[in-house]
Amino acid sequence: MILEKVLDSSLVLPVIVSLLGLCCLLGSLPVSWDMVLSGLMLAKLFILCLTGCRGTVAGILKGYSGISAAVYTVLYSLLLEQSASKLLLFLTLGIPVICLAMMYFVRPCTPPSGEDSSVHVHFVFTQAASVLLAIYLLTVTIIYDKVSLSDAVSYVLLAIVLLFLLSPLGIPIKMTLFRANAETITPLAGSTEHLAEEEGAPSQSVPLLSPSSSTSNLGSFFESEYASDVETLLAEGEGAVKKKRRPRRGEDFKFREAFIKADFWLLWIVYFLGVGSGVTVLNNLAQIGLAFGVENTTILLSLFSFCNFVGRLGSGALSDHFVRTRTIPRTLWMACTLIVMVIAFVLYALAFSGTLYVSTALLGICYGFQYNLMVPTASELFGLEHFGIIYSFMLLGNPVGALLFSGLLAGYVYDAEAAKQGSSTCLGPECFRLTFFVLAGLCGLGSFLSLILTIRIRPVYQMLYASGSFRLPRASDH
Repeated sequence: MILEKVLDSSLVLPVIVSLLGLCCLLGSLPVSWDMVLSGLMLAKLFILCLTGCRGTVAGILKGYSGISAAVYTVLYSLLLEQSASKLLLFLTLGIPVICLAMMYFVRPCTPPSGEDSSVHVHFVFTQAASVLLAIYLLTVTIIYDKVSLSDAVSYVLLAIVLLFLLSPLGIPIKMTLFRANAETITPLAGSTEHLAEEEGAPSQSVPLLSPSSSTSNLGSFFESEYASDVETLLAEGEGAVKKKRRPRRGEDFKFREAFIKADFWLLWIVYFLGVGSGVTVLNNLAQIGLAFGVENTTILLSLFSFCNFVGRLGSGALSDHFVRTRTIPRTLWMACTLIVMVIAFVLYALAFSGTLYVSTALLGICYGFQYNLMVPTASELFGLEHFGIIYSFMLLGNPVGALLFSGLLAGYVYDAEAAKQGSSTCLGPECFRLTFFVLAGLCGLGSFLSLILTIRIRPVYQMLYASGSFRLPRASDH
């Protein structure tokens, strides 16, 4: 019951429309609204895709939002002729028209309980289309930077971009025209329907947000961590205690309940250190390139954007695989990428010949990992009921990190080195060397904290994914 909930013919069209609308809308908005709207989109699709594909869904959405800026760059260069007035006109009239047109296709739907054999192919096709789009955008950016193109060629290149954007619509069209035979659809192994058939019980429809009836995987986890529940139950039975139990990790938390949890703050600090360090390089990448002697930083910026997309998309699929097969928490991958970020920052600081592009690529991938993995981790630890506000608070790590690391640290070091050179523009690796060493140390601290968090929440993942797919813990009345 994982992929068929996302890729059913009655559901896949709204999802694809969501991707197109996200790519068009978020690329035209400031960062703050980008975060708010992407959070709302993720919360909705996490409810639709409740089982073990949260990381992949988040990766696709975050990936499309990541390459939306590249789409607008190509659009601005090829179609709008680098005219600021035409861009403003397009954002003012074009975006509302696209959003209004897409609203027609959004409708309620009920996912089926079975699995179509072509579901996995459709899901891979969506991911492949996004990867090809990112590669194509990077190629077009490089070609436009190196070669002067005629209007006809520019329109052809832009038409190909549009085809890549619309290519996922082939899935609902194909599934509408060639519907699978309902008799050939069988329950997925490990699903609620499959277990019901094994027990001889009739299969029935289960709401997306209903808790699992199975408690076979929960006993040892709850018994070891909450041994005092027996006494509480006895006291409540006698009328001596009338206190509602606080939610456990993996259940639905209110924001104030999650706010006082150590795991909440560990996740926030890890995200703050990782994403804050990455966004510092992103905000100053043009100045970094100029300091290292790169006259045209367009390719450098495009490389970071492409690798950022790869990290966002790949982190979801990779973490989903190991969560389902090995019950490995996603935070372990955050720790690994933070270690790689330490290496990238050291390479930046040492300024070895030929390492600038390698460091930028590594940092872009790791930044994408950090940016995406927080999303499904927060939903798994603290639930979906109040995911919107929890996710929004977690995202504060991005602007706070940008303010502290980019605005204060990097800005101060850069200005101090420029003053030594007697110019407003700093040249040479010394312009950011101290900043890179400090960021390397912060990423090292983040990897250590991420390992601590991984050890703390491993029992939660063993409980949630012990059967190979996501299972909600059963809520109790006490």
